[in-house]
Amino acid sequence: MTSQDPSSTSDYSASNYNQIAAFVYSAEYTSPIFSLLKPSIGERIVDFGCGTGELTLQIQEAVGASGLTVGIDYNNDMISTALVNGVRHAYVSDLQNIQIPAHVSEIPFDAVFSNAVLHWCKQNPRGVLDGAKRMLKVGGRFVCEMGGFMNCIGVRIGLHRAVKRRGYEPDKMDPWYFPTVEEYQGLLQSAGFRINMISLVPRLTPLLDGGLYGWLQLFARRTFLKEFSDQEAAAIIEEVVDMCEVDMKDKEGNWALMYVRLRFLATLDLKL
Repeated sequence: MTSQDPSSTSDYSASNYNQIAAFVYSAEYTSPIFSLLKPSIGERIVDFGCGTGELTLQIQEAVGASGLTVGIDYNNDMISTALVNGVRHAYVSDLQNIQIPAHVSEIPFDAVFSNAVLHWCKQNPRGVLDGAKRMLKVGGRFVCEMGGFMNCIGVRIGLHRAVKRRGYEPDKMDPWYFPTVEEYQGLLQSAGFRINMISLVPRLTPLLDGGLYGWLQLFARRTFLKEFSDQEAAAIIEEVVDMCEVDMKDKEGNWALMYVRLRFLATLDLKL
């Protein structure tokens, strides 16, 4: 559930993430993808972008002692917290180029699971799929939900406008990868996956703690705005908040953001 920029492993802390973005792993938002995963006793499942392990622990419980659950995340603090929380096997690695102990993947996995993380893998999205293919058995399933086309509409254009107005190139600074169904379906198929289902799912997401300002501080300050000083970044965030208020803040002062999730279930057909 964290950025996959290999140049930094501390864009935010586990505690900050859980304070602002606990909705990411809430039952309300994750039940659809869990219904696709359907973990069962004895299965081997790897969680791509496990964060602090809330969902990984649910998978770990579902597969039982005879199964194996492995969490992977690039953020050291997230992995440390996941281990403290009770995840038995968790490793630090960039998902775009997975590097974990060889013994972990000696026996292929039944499923790869990922929630709210692959949209951070802008640098090499195909590398994620190659990693999934290496870890899965033939016939294994890849179950994922990530940001898709038009995700965070309004906020993203606000950031682009504010950054460009200051003489920077926003396309190079933007950390997010929000593909269309057609684009990601093509990537999956080129990597040897058969598509069982794939769709874009709009979801209005309330921002309960800190509003849009808190969301931008968490998700944009150390990623999109990492080249700016604290003073410059604060000014940009305030500008974007002002710009978005008319569409994203209701009369009672509550903020909400339009998420559009790309959700899919794919099966590995080829190991080539």
